Amino acid sequence: MNKIVLFLFATVFITTLSEAQEIKFGIKGGLNLASLSGDTPDISGRTSFHAGAVLEVKFNDKFALQPELLYSAQGASAETQGIADIETELRLNYINLPVLAKYYLVKGLSIEAGPQLGILIDAGTQDTINGVLQGEEDAKDQFKSIDFSFDFGVGYNFTEHFFAQARYNVGLSDIYDIDNNFEDTNGVFQLSVGYLF
Repeated sequence: MNKIVLFLFATVFITTLSEAQEIKFGIKGGLNLASLSGDTPDISGRTSFHAGAVLEVKFNDKFALQPELLYSAQGASAETQGIADIETELRLNYINLPVLAKYYLVKGLSIEAGPQLGILIDAGTQDTINGVLQGEEDAKDQFKSIDFSFDFGVGYNFTEHFFAQARYNVGLSDIYDIDNNFEDTNGVFQLSVGYLF
């Protein structure tokens, strides 16, 4: 299944490049405000980051595609208060492959939306008990290796090279690979800055 999805992404990507009028390569990075939505109660966010490479494939002055390859640190946190105050951070780190359609409303300002494939590279939990950081526990076997989401947002090109984006990633698939009677999806708000060469 994973190979089929990757093959389809590659086919769409190659076909898209053959139709382009202008292609720019760039880098981007920024802030992640990540959390989970679903059945798990009392979930808070995890503040982290994303970084990677981007292509802008322009077909005309109004329409472009923007495939990306990003490392994205996601997850959530939760607090338990009682005899001990425990804060648990869930760390889900992905290689994300979004492919966004961009429409320029006016020069420099675009809206964007499209699917994203996430590949889980590691997962872990770490507790802080009464302010004392504990060791991290590996949890990768509890989570699915593939995550699907839909992204939408806005972008602005300040110059021919510098740009900024604000985007929300809505998770479409349950993240768990175990039978725990819970279903949760990723949700990530991203603020990015980047440079196109």
